[in-house]
Amino acid sequence: MTDWADLRELAVDMAYEAGRLAVSERDAAVTSVDTKSSTVDIVTAADKAAEALITSRLEKDRPDDAIVGEEGADSDGTSGLTWYLDPIDGTTNFFYGLPGWVVSIAVGDADGIAAAAVFDPVADEMYAAHRGGGATLNSQALHARTSTPSLAQALVATGFSYQADQRREQAELLVELLPKVRDIRRLGAAAKDLCLLARGAYDAYFEAGLNQWDLAAGWLIAAEAGARVEFLTPPDHDRPLLLGAAPELFDELAKLIK
Repeated sequence: MTDWADLRELAVDMAYEAGRLAVSERDAAVTSVDTKSSTVDIVTAADKAAEALITSRLEKDRPDDAIVGEEGADSDGTSGLTWYLDPIDGTTNFFYGLPGWVVSIAVGDADGIAAAAVFDPVADEMYAAHRGGGATLNSQALHARTSTPSLAQALVATGFSYQADQRREQAELLVELLPKVRDIRRLGAAAKDLCLLARGAYDAYFEAGLNQWDLAAGWLIAAEAGARVEFLTPPDHDRPLLLGAAPELFDELAKLIK
């Protein structure tokens, strides 16, 4: 039987090491920038170095596990476990010297994500969770908001695509949503957004088009903290829509954004 608590600690160790590496290499790394899905979707040398560090550790400690990483790590495994790596989630924040970027690491099996860590080096915050074991922030228990008086008093976070046509659609949705909620927040890192949902800093968070490495760790942490987290469109949709929220708000908000 897999010990998810042990894998949670391994994820914590790797996230910490990768985060500290990214901090130490930032000044040099932001001078070497490439683009991916669009001209505004950037990747730095630190993204690649952090992923290489995590991959090297997994190849040593977990050689039979599969790996899927944002920056190209891709290896088949035989154990039935898969690791999802986002070495720097919020690369634009990292590039501009803003807070709000994190290292996100998760591992799962056929039943879903089962252990995870998200490390914010700027704030020195380590979020972690494992299946059935609850979620923590710096080893202290995390609890999401489980009740909000009304949608009108809800603080809702979201994120935007890197594609211009999709951004336009998202902006049109916000025109409809903003008058019906307390306010909207946009941080720029899905993993950190889900962790903020887990700690009760948001009442809800939604975003479309996230990849597995973007959402895997944060999803588990938010769910283990008591938030309701689900896809509103099929996971194999070309741009699946994810919503996490206080349970009392979920259905009402889902109707608005779907």
